[in-house]
Amino acid sequence: MGLVGTAAVRDPGGAALPRGFWAAVRVWLEKPQVANRRLSGAAVQAEGTVPLGEGGEIPPSFAAGRAGVRGGGQEGRAAGPAELGRLWREVQGQLPRPPPLTGWGGPGELRAVLRTLLPRGRPAAPPALELAVQDAYNGTVTFLPLEENSEGKYLVKKCNIYQIQLKHIKDEEWSISVVAPFPEDWFSDGILYPKLAWLGNKLLSKLAKWSVEQKPSEFKSTLSLISVAKYSKVYQDLKEKYKVMVKVWPEVTDPEKFVYEDVAIATYLLILWEEERKEKGLTKKQSFVDLGCGNGLLVHILNSEGHSGRGIDVRRRKIWDMYGPETHLEEATIIPGDSHLFPDTDWLIGNHSDELTPWVPVIAARSSYSCCYFVLPCCFFDFHGKYSRRQSKKTQYREYLDFVAQVGFVCGFHVEEDCLRIPSTKRVSFIGKSRTYPPAEHALIDNQITQFINSRRTCAVATCDKRVGFKHEDHSDSLCEVGSEPPEDETETAGTIWMPGFQPREKVEQIRNCASLPRDFVDEVVLDVAKLLLNAALQKSCSNMQGGNTNTWNQGESLSLREVAEHLNKETLKKLKSEYGGLQTLLKSNHQVFEVLNGRVHIRDWRKEKPPSKTKPEVKRRLSAEAFKTRLCWFFIHHPDGCSLPSEACPYAHGTEELRQSEIIKKKKHIQ
Repeated sequence: MGLVGTAAVRDPGGAALPRGFWAAVRVWLEKPQVANRRLSGAAVQAEGTVPLGEGGEIPPSFAAGRAGVRGGGQEGRAAGPAELGRLWREVQGQLPRPPPLTGWGGPGELRAVLRTLLPRGRPAAPPALELAVQDAYNGTVTFLPLEENSEGKYLVKKCNIYQIQLKHIKDEEWSISVVAPFPEDWFSDGILYPKLAWLGNKLLSKLAKWSVEQKPSEFKSTLSLISVAKYSKVYQDLKEKYKVMVKVWPEVTDPEKFVYEDVAIATYLLILWEEERKEKGLTKKQSFVDLGCGNGLLVHILNSEGHSGRGIDVRRRKIWDMYGPETHLEEATIIPGDSHLFPDTDWLIGNHSDELTPWVPVIAARSSYSCCYFVLPCCFFDFHGKYSRRQSKKTQYREYLDFVAQVGFVCGFHVEEDCLRIPSTKRVSFIGKSRTYPPAEHALIDNQITQFINSRRTCAVATCDKRVGFKHEDHSDSLCEVGSEPPEDETETAGTIWMPGFQPREKVEQIRNCASLPRDFVDEVVLDVAKLLLNAALQKSCSNMQGGNTNTWNQGESLSLREVAEHLNKETLKKLKSEYGGLQTLLKSNHQVFEVLNGRVHIRDWRKEKPPSKTKPEVKRRLSAEAFKTRLCWFFIHHPDGCSLPSEACPYAHGTEELRQSEIIKKKKHIQ
């Protein structure tokens, strides 16, 4: 028996540690990718309580009760209840049994989870089946890798069994350990089966951290409505197919983030729609309209994968010209009303659709009884403008999500929530694909929608928690009475425009990130702030100097943003306030000179900057190389001590003779 590693943990109080430990184990079972980056996830095939008696039989309800609930697993034959019982009996006598944890279950009461581990990357290794057996009474969870022999029987891969143990030392002191029964035979492929050192260091430290920090999640499990196994395969295929977009991306936005995010969203929708066709017995692929489609890549992928549809946005993007005629994109302004309905469309999409986000379920409900919707909320908008918070007990994001979900319920949809696997902090989506009412009640629901929209406008400031006459009781928090009527002067237009005064995005995007400020003005502010920081450091060093070495590079003093603002004149501050973020935005955009951390401004010391990482994405490495020596070094010109780096190490030019022409400018000239 080999102890791989152990970690001491302290109970945060109230006997919370065992609960935190099992919550941490649950994360490792369902989301192993958060610890092991070489995995794309895990598909739970079956799980349930396993009361093993003298015969050691697993009840038939185990596999049948949860099979497929989390969306699939490995293709091929599934291990049945009797077979799983046999596998467990084969190894349980060879496993350690720590002292029992008082008050946590009874002897012989186990919980088993059958999962498929899904590797990341391409070429992908085949998925691996694993049986995890949780023993709450003894504080252990044992992981049994399974493999199928030539006769079609499952065997336990004994060399790679490992067990996670929780032990109570005394009082508030506990320990979490990882044990491997056969460490000398351990096989590691670096993906599905990491090295024992990784289990004893990385995984153990994660489990210890999660056990004391684990809080109930506000959100659903990632990809809870579709097959994780299928998602992983389709995502890898689409990522390979559309990765060329990263290299030709003409927008100023990060190509890797936006390309792979849209690939992930497209993957999710394609699998969701495939499942819908199976459920409804459809052969024709669903049609769609993407409202506020932005760069149009999601539309391009869905069109290319055989779904008829189009994207509409108020502003045309440069990349639209690259997609070709098979991708249908329209430049138009959408004003929620009778003139923007889509009766022949199967699905409406709101992917980061800003001011249109709460309107997507409304437009879907009024387009046709069969129209469905998918919405991924990002920026917080109500029907009438910016969303105003009403519940301080929730995070702003969770409160807004609840509002968007509520809109769907008011519109008569069965609303489902899921968390996407995308490189964004805003990953929660809502799906409305079935109705809560029969077609004959359409007029009733339509009137309910109108009342709700009017209530949001009339109660935009005041919060009211009166009960609403909706059928969906669980989603009526913080709503105002919906019996209000639209103002008299707006009743004539209410039939065509649902919210008079609705403000769509402007056709010409206003750039207010300080980039539009005069260059001379920006240079003057940068110089003033830099002198302020440098002089503050000189005054401090003079008062503290006792004949020490003065031949050091002046790094400047650290000042808060408020202290910096107090030294700038009123006209300068007024000009900066017209930009998003004001002074902070200007300083952050002058990355070469300043570093803004936790509300404090520092002179950037390039000697402390980390060298470019070899693991940095290819596109970012390429952009860094292309920008090398294409701009003058501010420190070489303005800092009293010059640049802190020698010329060959500085990414900026020490004098005009070192300046290189930007590769971007070269490309533009070549295109012309």
